[in-house]
Amino acid sequence: MGSTNFASLDLSDYEISPEQGFLPQDPLGHLPDSPALNELGRELPKLLSARTVRRFIDEQRQLLPAIPPTWPSENYRAAMRMLSFCGHAYVWEVPDQPAATLPPQLAQPWHQIATRLGRPPVLSYASYALDNWRRLDTTKPIQLDNMVLLQNFLGGLDEEWFVVVHIQIEREAGPGLAGLLRAMKGAAADKEDEVLLGLKSLALAQTAMRATLLRMKERCDPYVYYNRVRPYIHGWKNSPALPTGLSYEGVEAYTAQPQQFRGETGAQSTIVPCLDAGLGVAHAPDPLTLYLQEMRDYMPPRHRAFLQDLEKATDNLGRPLLAGYVRDRKLRTPDLWAAYSACVDLLAKFREIHIGYADSYIHRQYQAHASNPTAVGTGGTPFMQYLQKHLDETKQAILQ
Repeated sequence: MGSTNFASLDLSDYEISPEQGFLPQDPLGHLPDSPALNELGRELPKLLSARTVRRFIDEQRQLLPAIPPTWPSENYRAAMRMLSFCGHAYVWEVPDQPAATLPPQLAQPWHQIATRLGRPPVLSYASYALDNWRRLDTTKPIQLDNMVLLQNFLGGLDEEWFVVVHIQIEREAGPGLAGLLRAMKGAAADKEDEVLLGLKSLALAQTAMRATLLRMKERCDPYVYYNRVRPYIHGWKNSPALPTGLSYEGVEAYTAQPQQFRGETGAQSTIVPCLDAGLGVAHAPDPLTLYLQEMRDYMPPRHRAFLQDLEKATDNLGRPLLAGYVRDRKLRTPDLWAAYSACVDLLAKFREIHIGYADSYIHRQYQAHASNPTAVGTGGTPFMQYLQKHLDETKQAILQ
């Protein structure tokens, strides 16, 4: 990518803000003129506890009325959130006896809304986290003690905390993404001071993100997560319980063929791939890199476009723009190299904490319990050995 193109990049072009990162402005809690869907969303935890979600949906003639052409984007995102939770609750209401077919009153609007948003009709991270929060006090910022979820499956402290920790990390990433872009623009324009200031902003944000991630175990217990939170976020690709996938009744585009989509996973967050791309951290091909590439299909299209544009940013030698610029000045400007190394090191530390959680929340629980018997991530892929490889490759970026 030439420096001219790169210089004109702006976060707002990608639905990103320096204050909130990939989070939108306060998401919509309820949909106008959609009483059945609003009621279903509100009552979902109780219906799921009573195992009557399927009955409730089957009895509805329609969940969502005709969509007005004037609907703003926040309405589409709210509808996608509610339909996604309801779809997964319908499928996994009895986790060991999933429904293999969705009725048309759920399948058709879900497919319609998902198509409009450029994502598949399945619960993805954007609906589970990015569009799923409200502030208790709207005069105060987005932070853990001022934020709750708009939609739950069963509800409860562990489910709530698991998601709001992710949302807080997304908010903290905002200034970091702005710093990363500032550093990259500085490299394109050969302004060392801009590169340094951008990297320092990124490191501050990464430090805050790491501190928040470390708080996960305060209120989210691994046993409860594995047995009460995780079963409902699984998808229907590589699923032993749904080997052929899920049928979306009445969706003409699928020509009566079952569909296979991955489940919700933090791997659908755009933050870490953007940090890898911007800092020039490369991962040799493996099953996890293929899976992460596939996860981009579940990201909001503008977020995916931002990541792709970061990856295209190279210098005249074809190297990642920022990494190449800093490496060339390693001896002449050691402050620059130190600032860059600090960011890569913080990314490695973030990955290290994540591996620990993948082990305690999933791997050890799988070994200890016969329920929910899968040793793969919620997206449907084995993970432990490859997460370690990606951590090693991150550390390698500053050892060369």
